[in-house]
Amino acid sequence: MKIAVASGKGGTGKSTFAANLALSLSKSNDVVLVDCDVEEPNLHLFFDAEHEESEVTVPVPVVDPGKCTFCGKCGDFCQYGAITVLKDDILILMDLCHSCGGCRIVCPYDAITEVPRVIGKVRDSQPDEHLRLVTGVLNEGETHAPVVIQMAKALAGSTPTPAGAVFEHQFRELVCSMADVTIYDSSPGIACPVIETVEGADYVVLVTESTPFGIHDLELAIGVVEKLGIPAGVVINRSDGLDEMTEELCRRHSLEIIMRIPFDRRIAGVQNRGGLFSQDMPEWQGRFTDLYHHIRETGGGGA
Repeated sequence: MKIAVASGKGGTGKSTFAANLALSLSKSNDVVLVDCDVEEPNLHLFFDAEHEESEVTVPVPVVDPGKCTFCGKCGDFCQYGAITVLKDDILILMDLCHSCGGCRIVCPYDAITEVPRVIGKVRDSQPDEHLRLVTGVLNEGETHAPVVIQMAKALAGSTPTPAGAVFEHQFRELVCSMADVTIYDSSPGIACPVIETVEGADYVVLVTESTPFGIHDLELAIGVVEKLGIPAGVVINRSDGLDEMTEELCRRHSLEIIMRIPFDRRIAGVQNRGGLFSQDMPEWQGRFTDLYHHIRETGGGGA
């Protein structure tokens, strides 16, 4: 089963929830936790372990000046403004290139080839016998977050390797094994990286907080999962018992509040030390396990 954890805004405790869920389920299942927040991955802080690493590359165009006639067809084709054809030169802005390969196809003189450009990396670690952590890392200044997310999900064994993007080298055979549960931790917001993360999930957990900003951004996130047609439920983190506005929003969208994590001093203390409260407070492992079974029974019946 594939569960995506998302949130409309940052700071709601999305990654903390994903890490505690993964730890709890790994007690009785083989779990792969995938950090898809590739611009600011942080799950490795909870699960420190040695990792294998491979670069992620995308193909970018290179022009052969001996063949190019500066006809301009490649520049006319590019909808991203990555190619500017001058009288006797061609400027290619790699940061704008989307690696679609169209410029190479439309060139009538076969003057354009493609070479790999490194945009990030993926890391594979095994913090526990039954828990793997796959981390996507986008290089600073790069914009192709969805590509690195695709590769991280592919490395987890839950999706095919995308066309175009490639790993620098092959990982160990364990990479191809399928887990009982795969958990995707997305970036905050509702932009393209979030769409890429939740795509193909059996269920989406939306983590929120009962604040005006939390409620506003939760409604945006709900709109995304409704558009994608993926079953979802809401977790209220740092609940102080004053959740009426969040409850009303969930009623309007026929969403179930599947868990409330209280605004608790003990939980806050564990998190402030960089720990996982389900590890220090074992009763929470049972709650997260029960939550997983509830998800399977009520909406996320994926394999």
